[in-house]
Amino acid sequence: MEQSGGQQRNQARAVTWPPSTTAGALAPHHSWTWPFDWLRAWAQAEAGPGRLLPWVPVAFGAGIALYFAAEREPVAGVAAATACAFAIAAILLRRSSAFPTMLLAAALAAGFACATWKSARIAHEVLAKPVFGAALTGFVETREERERSDRFVLRVATMETPRDAIKLTRVRLSVKKGTAPAVGSFVTLKARLQPPLAPLRPGGYDFARDLYFQGIGASGFVTGAIRKVDPPTPPSRHLQYAATMQGMRDAIDARIRASLTGDNRAIATALLTGRRDAISSDVNDAMFISGLGHVLSISGYHMAVVAGVVFFVVRALLALIPVLTVTFPIKKVAAAAALLAALFYLLLSGAEVATQRSFIMTAVVLIAVMVDRRAITFRTLAIAALIVLIVTPEALVHPSFQMSFAATLGLVALVQIGMPALFATSESSTTARIALWGGRELSLLLLASLVAGLATMPYAAYHFHRITPYGIIANLLAMPVVSILVMPAGLLGLIAIPFGFDSLFWHIMEIGLQWMIFVSKWVAGLPGAIGRVSAFGTGPLIAASFGIILLALLRTPLRYAGVIALAVATVWAAFTRQPDVLIAGDGQSVAVRGRDGRLHVMRSGKDAFLVKEWLGADADARLPTDASLGEGVSCDPSGCVTALGDGALIALTLMPDAFSDDCERTVLIVTAKQAPTNCRAMVIDRERLQGQGATSLRRVGDGFSAETTRTGGLQRPWARGPVDAVEAASSTGQRTRQGPVDATPAETDLAPDD
Repeated sequence: MEQSGGQQRNQARAVTWPPSTTAGALAPHHSWTWPFDWLRAWAQAEAGPGRLLPWVPVAFGAGIALYFAAEREPVAGVAAATACAFAIAAILLRRSSAFPTMLLAAALAAGFACATWKSARIAHEVLAKPVFGAALTGFVETREERERSDRFVLRVATMETPRDAIKLTRVRLSVKKGTAPAVGSFVTLKARLQPPLAPLRPGGYDFARDLYFQGIGASGFVTGAIRKVDPPTPPSRHLQYAATMQGMRDAIDARIRASLTGDNRAIATALLTGRRDAISSDVNDAMFISGLGHVLSISGYHMAVVAGVVFFVVRALLALIPVLTVTFPIKKVAAAAALLAALFYLLLSGAEVATQRSFIMTAVVLIAVMVDRRAITFRTLAIAALIVLIVTPEALVHPSFQMSFAATLGLVALVQIGMPALFATSESSTTARIALWGGRELSLLLLASLVAGLATMPYAAYHFHRITPYGIIANLLAMPVVSILVMPAGLLGLIAIPFGFDSLFWHIMEIGLQWMIFVSKWVAGLPGAIGRVSAFGTGPLIAASFGIILLALLRTPLRYAGVIALAVATVWAAFTRQPDVLIAGDGQSVAVRGRDGRLHVMRSGKDAFLVKEWLGADADARLPTDASLGEGVSCDPSGCVTALGDGALIALTLMPDAFSDDCERTVLIVTAKQAPTNCRAMVIDRERLQGQGATSLRRVGDGFSAETTRTGGLQRPWARGPVDAVEAASSTGQRTRQGPVDATPAETDLAPDD
């Protein structure tokens, strides 16, 4: 019976994953048509039974990507009708050779409709221009502890502004450190509000889009005191639950704080509760430079460790009772216990989008164990990806989703294709002998780190403009300690809190954390550790993603087309021409590429975050405070002037009296003033910037080619095109001098949206 069952499993696998030799065995015709015969045979093998499911989430995600690429908001009804039409056509053609194509077309249309429906369902107001002195009341929904200031999200009950009548659903506010109100409290305050942060450069990350899908219509900071008052209505059950979970996180943080300090305490809290904003900037940078930054964000790794530890412990304890091993499905019981533990970890950590995605993936794997199915397959990953994209379609454009699923796809492909060879069971094999000394485990860790690092590299380069050359070294040195010591000690500490013995486990956890911090700083300090990459467009990223998918999902020689796609993406990204001029969306800062090939900045405001983003996208290691940024820049009260690489002058004009000179001597003027109509230079004024946003220019002959963050026709819920001139009226609200502590944060403590 066992032999028969094994034969059946092998036959099933042969149908699902036909070997490349099946298609390759087709004898070539002795004519010019034989390459096409081979291609046709390979394509038929790839479209075989069970082979289409992994491609469904790919097509679904492509539909979501099309939604975000649209200039105007699609009509939800039309998108839904189109998806239904394609779905019906796929059902009618299910026995036809056109079924695979129609199925993927239906999935693409469904993804487009899903994203459109999600945007329509959560539609809310977005602030269009700054508001000074807004009086707000509402419930506090979330609270974040940061390194220098705190931040919270307020669900707005009432909103009064000095002029415009606008009603926002949620706002995110920064406050002085230690003054953020408790989750669930009803407060009244005054705040200075800003529209959600638009991309700082063409191709840059869209913070406003992220905030829109979180239901947040503005950000800003509190001015004056925060007063807690009695709510007009009782808080909702959701808010009561949020307050309970926040109280639990605060209690855990307090217990950790009693034993640990500094970054050890901050990282321990981050790993257990998801609150990672109190980590110092130098340690945070070292973690990401060394390739260990993924440890700080609760993701698939953390879920896997929690579920794995619980699964192992429960199964081991049940196995100690002989009668249960024979009559009781202890493996399934252990999987159920691990699923409950993962669910609790999800709720405790705040259930952010990245954590939700990790839980779904872990849950699918554990449920597969409970129903006697293979846990690690492309089908498992496909189902998890579909669930995530249906629930949160906006996750597709977030770097955490892209990097997480790219790494998981690479690891699953490794298991399905390459890793089984490392599990040789022959006692006479070299692999088996090496395994006695831990060689197999070391090889697996090294190989998994390499595959995951390579799979996530295009996304790290695109979003963060850097790669981690020594990521394998850091992960090889630190991750075993995190897996064996840090996370298990943290779980035991949580269990021991009610009994009062948690301090011991926090100190054990600290040993591993100190080692991890040491490794991250040591690796970050190695020569060339910061692999800086110049910014490139979405084209190379799409090509790289397509290449990774082809390499992972295809089984026939067609998979090697993925190598070609990756090569094209690499060359495309490497030869992307960087802009010669960068202009901020408010026109207050201009960066110009000089004769030395580096950016030189003319600025009239406090814009350190903006300049940091520009330098990072240019693969420039300088800090925003570097004196060399001002080299070659001449400034006076009327404005600033600097030269391009070809000697042509660029002006940032601040006063009207400078136009006579600037219009004659320069080729480009950036100004917030009204320029003369007969000016010979190209003029980018405030009105133009309000319509096109941040702008980059490339020198073409005697003129420029422009790229902007939004075109004239762009009308999306989070970016509604041109607005009226920004008003700079001062706040009319009076600051109280008595009662609660002033919560206004210092300007130097404020961080931009992220």
